[in-house]
Amino acid sequence: MINLYPASSRYSADHGWLKSNFSFSFADYYDPSNTEFGPMRVLNDDEIAGHRGFGAHPHREMEIVSIVLQGKLKHEDSTGRTAITGFGEVQRMSAGTGIIHSETNPGEEEVHLMQMWFTPEEKGLEPSYETTRYDVEAMKNALLPVVSKNPGENVARIHQDMTIYLSDLEARQSIGFQQPAGRRIFVFVIEGTLAINEQHVLGRRDSARITETPELTLSSEGGARFMLIDLP
Repeated sequence: MINLYPASSRYSADHGWLKSNFSFSFADYYDPSNTEFGPMRVLNDDEIAGHRGFGAHPHREMEIVSIVLQGKLKHEDSTGRTAITGFGEVQRMSAGTGIIHSETNPGEEEVHLMQMWFTPEEKGLEPSYETTRYDVEAMKNALLPVVSKNPGENVARIHQDMTIYLSDLEARQSIGFQQPAGRRIFVFVIEGTLAINEQHVLGRRDSARITETPELTLSSEGGARFMLIDLP
C-alpha cells in the first residue's frame, strides 16, 4: 500500500523568525489520525532566521535527527557538548533519561533543516550526541545510509531498528529497493519530482508512507533529491 501526502497537506506555522511545516502532529497541531508512522513521530521542515533559534529545553526518551539543507545549526546541551552542523552533515541526539539542549542559527544566513523524532527501542539510555559527515557525491543515483542502528563509516548510530537514506537521483535514472515483510518505508522528496513504481508521482516536499509493497522502483524524469527511511 502506498499512501501519498502532498506538501500542501502539512501543517504550516509562521513565527516570523521560524517557519515550519509539520508532517505529523506537533505543538499546536494535533490530528489523532496523524501522530506516528511506526516509531516515527516527527518530521519538521524548518527555516530559522539568522541569530535566532530554540533556547535551552528538555527532552526524554526520544531519538532526534537533524539534517541541515542550508546554512549552519549550532547545538549545545547539558552534557557539555557543542557542535555546528552544516550541509552534508547529520546530527543525532539520544535524549535517553533526559537532556537539555538548544539549537540556534549562529550566522546571518537562514538555516534550513529537516528534524525528525523517533521512539527508541529501549528506554533508560544514557543521553548521547554525535555529528557525522556524509559524502554528497556518493548520493548520486544511489541510496546512501546516513543514520542506522548498524552504523558504519560516516553513518550516525540510532537506537532503533531503522535506516535513513539520502539520494540524489539524476534525470532518467532509477533505484530499486526491497521492502521486507512487516517493514514500513517513508519517502520524502526534498527537491525535484520522484515516481514510485511508475504510478505514484511526488513533487517537492511531498511524501509517501509505504507498507506491504515488496518491490519499489524510484525513478525521476528530471532529477530528484529525496530521503527514504526504512522502519519497523
